[in-house]
Amino acid sequence: MVVGSPTGGRIPMEQLASIRLVDGPTVIQRQDGKRQISVRCNIRDRDQGSFVEEAQARVASAITLPKGYSINWGGQFENLSRAAARLAIVIPLTIGMIFLILYALYKNVRHVIVAISSIPLALIGGVIALLIRGYHFNVSAGVGFISLFGVSIMSGVLYVSRANRLIEDYGLPLADAVLEAANIQLRPRLMTMALALLGLIPAAGATGIGSDVQRPLATVIVGGLASALLLTLIVLPALYLLIAGDRGNHQNEARRA
Repeated sequence: MVVGSPTGGRIPMEQLASIRLVDGPTVIQRQDGKRQISVRCNIRDRDQGSFVEEAQARVASAITLPKGYSINWGGQFENLSRAAARLAIVIPLTIGMIFLILYALYKNVRHVIVAISSIPLALIGGVIALLIRGYHFNVSAGVGFISLFGVSIMSGVLYVSRANRLIEDYGLPLADAVLEAANIQLRPRLMTMALALLGLIPAAGATGIGSDVQRPLATVIVGGLASALLLTLIVLPALYLLIAGDRGNHQNEARRA
């Protein structure tokens, strides 16, 4: 092969360049005017956040980059990082607002504590369900936990309100009131949560398009509703007796006097 020169001469290519066949990328990618090489991986059997943290630490300790080179980490874990940062602000703010609203309703901190205690009772089931199915925490699971807040708070508010009414309006003794409130709440609680469970169980076992998002969310809600159904009717009466019992006894004694 020859190349034409400006003067009209023809110069053999071997005098201008050294040509050899080597292995290399089929496409040279660029970003911001710089060459870019992408290394991709699929993560299995562990969560994205811990994998990226470990990979970053190992790369930083084992690789020294020449001048002009840099490493940028990107992918789905960025969504998890952003969501975790937002949830760290939104969740405490939400719980604080719920606390203020319930205090305005009950005018008693003890009753608010009993109602809010239903949140960890529901979260226990969500965490256990994730562990049983081998899922790691992600954005979808985080949304499922937030959904549990509303259902669990509703259960706690309904129970505390019923127990207060039985004590204040009907004059039942404290021990009888907490048991009667649990008995009254059993049937509507079973109907409400059973309906939600039946609707979400198919999503928890879905395998079609988008199921990777549906399964963690539905798994968290199903596990949380199941634990809330069992624990709130057992634990909340005990907590009411321990935390709010003194006030109920004082009210009954004052009413009798």
